[in-house]
Amino acid sequence: MTLAKEESGQEGADDKGDVTAGGDGYTPSQRRIEREAYQRARSRRATAIAALSTLATGAVLYLVVVNAPGWQRTKETFFNGQYAREALPKVLDGLWLNVRLLLVCGVAVLVLGMLIAIARTLRGPVFFPLRVLAAAYTDFFRGLPLIINLMIVVLGVPALRLQGVTVDPVLLGGTALTLTYSAYVAEVFRAGIESVHPSQRAAARSLGLNNRQALRYVVLPQAVRRQVPPLLNDLVSLQKDTGLVSIGGAIDAVRAADIIVGRSLNYTPYIVAGLVFVALTIPMTRFTDWVTARMDRRRAQGGTL
Repeated sequence: MTLAKEESGQEGADDKGDVTAGGDGYTPSQRRIEREAYQRARSRRATAIAALSTLATGAVLYLVVVNAPGWQRTKETFFNGQYAREALPKVLDGLWLNVRLLLVCGVAVLVLGMLIAIARTLRGPVFFPLRVLAAAYTDFFRGLPLIINLMIVVLGVPALRLQGVTVDPVLLGGTALTLTYSAYVAEVFRAGIESVHPSQRAAARSLGLNNRQALRYVVLPQAVRRQVPPLLNDLVSLQKDTGLVSIGGAIDAVRAADIIVGRSLNYTPYIVAGLVFVALTIPMTRFTDWVTARMDRRRAQGGTL
């Protein structure tokens, strides 16, 4: 028993290293130095293999594309530098409309989605009609394709000729986006609310909070934190779908590209608009991945979500 303890203590000392006599410095052991060097070597090897495989895949794809029989015609039609330079400033001007729609509709979607989710989770028979209306709303707009919703709102509302109702395609398109995405976000919020254990609400009630206070101060903060990644994913989708407001004639990035295409019969402006949207979406996607990974790490460590 004593021999085993001595060997275990010796291995621990070898792994942790030596502490100087004064207790101020730390010298890693030879075993730890070798292990860290081995891990760095493996990391460099994995990086090199990944880089080589990526270059090889890219080279194969490039050769397949440029050696295709119709590559020259495709290059002139979709990758024309002259039309790309002409389209880029106008597409960027139109993109400002998409960004504004994202900001305004994003806030409206979060607020409306939260209200619908709360309505669906209200308890008591007196709230039954409200729960039915909220469920019908989410079922209808989640089932209705967004493009059809846009056509109905953008084209149908002006046809009614209602007094005091706007016919601005931007406002109507933003309304259609809000109606559709609030149904999806409401379900995200509802899932978060229902994921909070009932004991949390019971503990809040035992401290003297009423149902409204328990929902506001105990349930909703936990629910929102848990649903941040899917909410960000919905906002990324909303950012892309703002381009659909162009069906009503609004001059956004897609419509600006469409005008040039209609005049030149060259599809390069569509490629430019698509790349601009990708450049705008990638940072939001990476931020979503970072938030998700961070929350997963905290959950694995037993931290507060």
